[in-house]
Amino acid sequence: MSVIGEAALSAFLELLSGKLVDSVLNSVADHRQVHQQLEQWQSILPEIKAVLNRAEEKQIKDEDEDLAYDVDDILDEFAYQQLRLKLQKPQAQASTSKVQKLIPTCCTGANFSPTSFKLNSLNTRRSRLGLSEIIFQGATSKGKKPRLRPTFLMDGAVEYVGRANEKQEMLEFLNSNNSDGVCVLSIVGMGGMGKTTLAQLVYNDPSIKDSFDHKAWVCVSDEFDAVNITKTILQSITSETCADNDLNLLQVKLKEKLSGKRFLLVLDDIWNESSTDWTILRAPFGAGTKIIVTTRLQKVSSNVNSVKAFYLDKLWHPDCLFIFVQHALKARNFDGHLQFKEVGENMVKKCNGLPLAAKAIGSLLRSVKDHNMNLPEDPCGIIPALRLSYHYLPPHLKRCFAYCSIFPKDYEFKEEEIILLWRAEGFLQPKAKSQAKGLGNQYFQDLVSRSFFQISSKDGSRFVMHDLMNDLAQLVAGEMCCRLEGEKQQKFSHRSRHSAYVSNDWCHNVKKFEAFYQMASLRTFLPLPLMVPEYWYLNLSNAVLDDLLPRLSYLRVLSLRGYEIYDLPEFFENLKHLRCLNFSSAKINSLPDSLCSLYHLETLILRNCSKLKNLPSKIGNLVSLHFLDTRGANSIERMPSGFDQLTKLQTLSNFVIGKGDGHVIRELKNLSNLRGNFCLSGLENVNGRDAREVKLNEKPGIDRLELHWSRDLENYTRKKEVEERVLDFLCPQKKLEQLIIGNYGGAKFSSWIDDSSFKNLLSLKLRNCKNCKSLPSVGRLPLLKDLSIIGFDEILSFESLPNWKEWDTCEGDEKVLKFPSLRELSIVDCPPLLGRLPTHVSSLQKLKIRTCTSLVVSISSFPSVCGLSIEGCAEVVDDCSSPVTEVSSLQTLFLSNISKFNIPADRVMLRFGNLGYFEIEGWEELESLSQHGLSLVGHRFIRVSHCPQLHSLETEEAELQPDKVSRVESLWIYDCERLLLPKVLHELTFLTVMEIYGCPGLVSFAENNLPPNLKKLRITNCENLEYLVDEKEDNKSINSTLCLLQYLNIHNCRSLMSLSSKGHKNICNQLQLLQITHCSKPSCLFSNTKLPTTLKSLKIDRCPKLECIAQEFDETACLESILIGHSGIKSLPRGLDKLIHIQEIRLTECSNLVSIEERGLLTVTTNLRAFSLDGCGNFGALPKCMVSISSLRKLCVVSLPISHHLISQMHPKFIGRLWNGDYIDSPLFKN
Repeated sequence: MSVIGEAALSAFLELLSGKLVDSVLNSVADHRQVHQQLEQWQSILPEIKAVLNRAEEKQIKDEDEDLAYDVDDILDEFAYQQLRLKLQKPQAQASTSKVQKLIPTCCTGANFSPTSFKLNSLNTRRSRLGLSEIIFQGATSKGKKPRLRPTFLMDGAVEYVGRANEKQEMLEFLNSNNSDGVCVLSIVGMGGMGKTTLAQLVYNDPSIKDSFDHKAWVCVSDEFDAVNITKTILQSITSETCADNDLNLLQVKLKEKLSGKRFLLVLDDIWNESSTDWTILRAPFGAGTKIIVTTRLQKVSSNVNSVKAFYLDKLWHPDCLFIFVQHALKARNFDGHLQFKEVGENMVKKCNGLPLAAKAIGSLLRSVKDHNMNLPEDPCGIIPALRLSYHYLPPHLKRCFAYCSIFPKDYEFKEEEIILLWRAEGFLQPKAKSQAKGLGNQYFQDLVSRSFFQISSKDGSRFVMHDLMNDLAQLVAGEMCCRLEGEKQQKFSHRSRHSAYVSNDWCHNVKKFEAFYQMASLRTFLPLPLMVPEYWYLNLSNAVLDDLLPRLSYLRVLSLRGYEIYDLPEFFENLKHLRCLNFSSAKINSLPDSLCSLYHLETLILRNCSKLKNLPSKIGNLVSLHFLDTRGANSIERMPSGFDQLTKLQTLSNFVIGKGDGHVIRELKNLSNLRGNFCLSGLENVNGRDAREVKLNEKPGIDRLELHWSRDLENYTRKKEVEERVLDFLCPQKKLEQLIIGNYGGAKFSSWIDDSSFKNLLSLKLRNCKNCKSLPSVGRLPLLKDLSIIGFDEILSFESLPNWKEWDTCEGDEKVLKFPSLRELSIVDCPPLLGRLPTHVSSLQKLKIRTCTSLVVSISSFPSVCGLSIEGCAEVVDDCSSPVTEVSSLQTLFLSNISKFNIPADRVMLRFGNLGYFEIEGWEELESLSQHGLSLVGHRFIRVSHCPQLHSLETEEAELQPDKVSRVESLWIYDCERLLLPKVLHELTFLTVMEIYGCPGLVSFAENNLPPNLKKLRITNCENLEYLVDEKEDNKSINSTLCLLQYLNIHNCRSLMSLSSKGHKNICNQLQLLQITHCSKPSCLFSNTKLPTTLKSLKIDRCPKLECIAQEFDETACLESILIGHSGIKSLPRGLDKLIHIQEIRLTECSNLVSIEERGLLTVTTNLRAFSLDGCGNFGALPKCMVSISSLRKLCVVSLPISHHLISQMHPKFIGRLWNGDYIDSPLFKN
């Protein structure tokens, strides 16, 4: 049975019991037979719920889980009918007979019988299963809890890798005398991440023995018993058995033993979140005691008052591989076991950085003979290790976590996205309905703190589930949740309630959705566009809209996000249970009226619906609406009347007031639950009387407010006095954190903007308020950190100020507090500004200076700055009188057109030595980076452009220093005419992306070998480039070196002759995309060799001398697309029949091309979608086998002098079928 049928089902039944006594249902269920059934359900459900905790251990059958859903659906329909009744006129509510008429046939007593029978059967089963009534206290309250075996101290036989930095930092802290009290270090991470192993490594380090008089290790696990823990510590210190059970006596003894001693204690695997229990336990410990705590819960780390918390993330792949080899082969690498290397590396990839998984799988493979076996679902207890974390979740979190099994591995999601889905599915049931979003945040953060969700390493605003956590979610969710991923899909069941599918292609025909016809009770229909670019629109079969979706009448969540849908059919009346509807990025022009019959709808997402002009006129019927997102739907002209009925609305991203509709803004008066970001647009259509009624100051949940007028400030209908009154009356509540005002036409700002009572205001942005002659006194705002002033014509702002000559920094006035909270400062286009900026702005984190040609910028004035951008200033200096004691906090640096760079080289390394992103542009005199103390060492991303004298990135001396390892991952070089790449380019082992543009000094990209991990390379406008790799000598290493290059694009390199000077194939043996365009010299790309078998896309254009691409295609070729244009090729390589994946062949202006191998076309008939011949004048007859290509969707034949002959060669039936079903791009067919 799934989790939703186990612990989480108890919470579900509790919800159903509450619905049965709800007055909403009673008002509809005044039909005697219906009322009797509801009363019977009301008596049975609590009894079932009471024994459910024990029943989980007895395996309640799956049909009982289905029953709970059936009951919920019926009760939900009652609630729907009550809402429909409430929206009728008052006279309809007064008549009982009319009420009864509203009861749907599916909810009559006769139709209750099957459900009631199943419910009675479930209740009867109690005695047969031997279950007695108990008071339900959740899955973690009583009963035996599963436990893993206790931790033990690791022996030194196995080398530990991957946490060297954490180990060293912990040892330095533990061995130091830096505190008089008890100090606690905590190690936090999900199960299997290596917390205990790291603690063991530190505990056993020889230096610990010298630093501490005593040490003890206690495995706490699930039971935090202060008596037992204290006894264990005493026994460890004294080596004597302790029989006392009095905590006070035990702690007195322990305190005596530790008096004046240095003591190290490890408390491993703590789950208890009670700060009181922790306070009791630590009572006997005093100065000299240091404690290491390992836990999966962030809250535990906080409760024990850790001075430092180490959050363990997944291991780097080479470290994981090392652990695997240790345990599988008892070796350090695969050198003596090459036959296992491929299978081993594939298995380690599946571990996804989890050291426990690598260890467990390695140990498993050491004990089996078949090393080609598939990775087991649960190798050596990995899932049980993680399931222990799951076991401790309360029922409501189990249900939320299991639901996330519908997401594919590596899917990155936002917190708001998940909370909206949970709300729609009924997982959030707060005591007060307005608290649902806050409850969702709490649930989400609880799962984050327990490591079920992790912050994405790619995007800090998104989250992801570890692969093994995803496996666990699938395991506990069972048949209730399923997902479809391309051609691969899980086993679908008619019982499935929640489903998602991955949209990795642009066309979704009805065949893709065949499995959904089986799931009549489906509640979630969710597309997830993982591999499709955001700017692509997906094509959805009309059969899905017209036939499938109306059948799924129990849907709670429906997403048509990103589909190229212009008009929606009227099917929403069938979807009475719908809670969440997502049309993001769809091309809909309007919403159908039937959408307003969705009385349960809570979430409506219209984000980036750029063609949508109006919302439905009866939007007031959506009385359950909580969330309305219209961000990016910039064509909406006005909001309809009826918003005053949407009293539950919490999120309203943009309320647009149309011309002549100023009164509509009054409807916002009663929306007291609005919170988060709120925007008012079209305020030029509002007068003071209307604005007064909005009452923004009575909406305490709004923390970000945008007020926008139209851009036409010169319009004669705009009145300054009116707009000033409107702004006066739109005063928000005092806890506002962000305020944006745009295109305001008044001559002055309202006094409330700089009112010091706005103590929480962090950000203020004033844009294009051109009529204002004075700025608000923002210095009164105590917490203001972000101030942006743009587009003011009549005041001195921080952008485009041609008259600003001096900044009075008040350096002599010690009473003036200079921007104590300022974090971002931007000064742009202020050429006359002289002197220096304010000094010692200690809180500043981001500084941008652009086109201030008279300004001197002192780096030492901003000690905390993380991002620094200086473009076009007089001088950059560093105050050498202020010592630089440690590496700067600077992470990103952009320097452009600096007249004078006056920082000593040794201080440059201290200031700029460990940048994440480093960019230099427009330095006319710069000859090498090392000339100013800069280098490739220490930076991850480097961009250099428009430096005409630059001839080297590193000096020869720096290149030869083995201790300087460059960690650069991405390197971009543009328009550096004299630049020569370093000879040791192949030693840049971390380099994965490189782009070179406009460097005529470049003759070859590399000598002998490419950088070993380079995956993407683009070279453009390098007119003297002859070879990608110039093999100066017979280098045998190039044949054995695995090159990881996957993307290669060479454009407009007119001297290019070949990819390799000696024709070696291995320089591109992993290539997936190859583009060579506007290169006039190459005659053959892969002479005497085949194309890389990994190649998927080949594009050759405007290479007139290119006669041969390769001799033949490989049998294992993955090629999907061939695009060749304006080239001299005479034929395609042999073996076209081997291209079983080919989908598109496009040949344009290839005048020497005579024919295509017909035998090859016969084999590609199952996948070929598009075939194009354009301007190939010498091409003969189109192969007759084209008639048999059933997969063909587009045939383009253009500019052939023998087109009439080609037509005569084609079968009439073939022409007719193409003409009726698809199209042929040739005027001859139209004639």
